[in-house]
Amino acid sequence: MEKENLLEVRHLKKYFSTGGGQLHAVDDVSFDIAKGETLGVVGESGCGKSTLGRAVLRLHEPTSGEVLFDGKDILKYGKTEMKNLKRDMQLIFQDPFSSLNPRMTVSQAIALPLTIQGMYRKRDKEALNKKVREMMDLVGNISM
Repeated sequence: MEKENLLEVRHLKKYFSTGGGQLHAVDDVSFDIAKGETLGVVGESGCGKSTLGRAVLRLHEPTSGEVLFDGKDILKYGKTEMKNLKRDMQLIFQDPFSSLNPRMTVSQAIALPLTIQGMYRKRDKEALNKKVREMMDLVGNISM
């Protein structure tokens, strides 16, 4: 049985203009991620891994190519559509020092995107804490 693709990236390119011409940070990259799968991108420092992820999420607008999320071309989305979509997409960088704030507890780090995305309000601490506990239980028994 063939899996349904959640993300399809076709011939994605991201070029930057520099004083010395164009820098081809991402050049003709294609891949699929099926529902329930995860993709790890591996390569040397400076090879374009982060730029690829940022281009897929449109944090850097791609130079050309296609990005289909759930069959929809997200390169045609407006700001509001992209803001809503970013609730369902996330990059996770390998370096924990750039990913996590050492001044925050684990529960605070989990709660932050839930409040930023408007899924829970800060003043509704009981519901927010319950959701954070549920998420922590998914990965193991961690005390808050």
